[in-house]
Amino acid sequence: MLKVGVLGAGHLGKIHLRLLNESKKYELIGFYDADSSNGEKVSADFGYTYFNNLDNLIDAVDVIDIVTPTLSHFECAKKSIEKGKHIFIEKPITHTLEEANSLLALEAKYGVKGQVGHVERFNPAFTAVKNAIKQPMFIESHRLAEFNPRGTDVPVVLDLMIHDIDAILSVVNSEVKQVNASGVSVISQSPDIANARLEFENGCVANLTASRISLKNMRKSRFFQKDAYISVDFLEKKVEVVKMKDAPKEPGDFDMILQNAEGIKKQIYFENPSIETNNAILDELESFADAINNNTTPIVSLTQGTQALKVALQIIAAFNPKKI
Repeated sequence: MLKVGVLGAGHLGKIHLRLLNESKKYELIGFYDADSSNGEKVSADFGYTYFNNLDNLIDAVDVIDIVTPTLSHFECAKKSIEKGKHIFIEKPITHTLEEANSLLALEAKYGVKGQVGHVERFNPAFTAVKNAIKQPMFIESHRLAEFNPRGTDVPVVLDLMIHDIDAILSVVNSEVKQVNASGVSVISQSPDIANARLEFENGCVANLTASRISLKNMRKSRFFQKDAYISVDFLEKKVEVVKMKDAPKEPGDFDMILQNAEGIKKQIYFENPSIETNNAILDELESFADAINNNTTPIVSLTQGTQALKVALQIIAAFNPKKI
């Protein structure tokens, strides 16, 4: 079991603490929170050991789980890596691209491992079809959320859209060539609604929409590729896989056949991948333990977290938000 400490005991930090405490792959040593009154309250309520000194906690563990506000990610990660500790860091990896690149250099220098908390990679709907998504040429994603004051200190791109940016980058094996985007601030000082169009070197196009002032929640992505359409509902944890193949010479009565203008016939058929019920946050944390113990590359590496941040910042740079 890897000894682990958590930095940050806010809403998400408390979830991490509970799951790490239950995990058979980690031994939860304790946590640190900059707000000592909150730290002492969480310790009293749940029984976790509160460290009022950050360095003492880092020294006592093998792994540091960083669940602090984004602005403090870099300093927490830098201090941990320089003490030779592996780091799990919530998304987005850091506040700036310069900070992220610095962490990549530190990771290599000190020979530790890092993983970024892009939890949708572990969503059972996405993992059920990820291997079936091959060379998608058009992608459409919608991530809409009801208003919640928590998280509005950052643009909706870094708060919500970055989930879909990371998922898309994980299945499109190509560099982003061009970014077009628009964003609007409605309630917050930073954009609450954003739309982006990503064009990749291989010709793939992705349209992404994110909003945090919607009347209903939605988290859907659709992937179109040659002879296949794949829809992933991250919220409901459901998938649709529609594929095409050459039509049989003698179709059955219930076979769905399409014929194009050139007379080529295709048969449409549906696949129903099995979706395993899971706790995605626990899975991402335990996958990191496996990467450390087996000396393998984490599923969401610091490099991938940096790439997602880079594209997110390109999107933000592409629009000039106007307040309604």
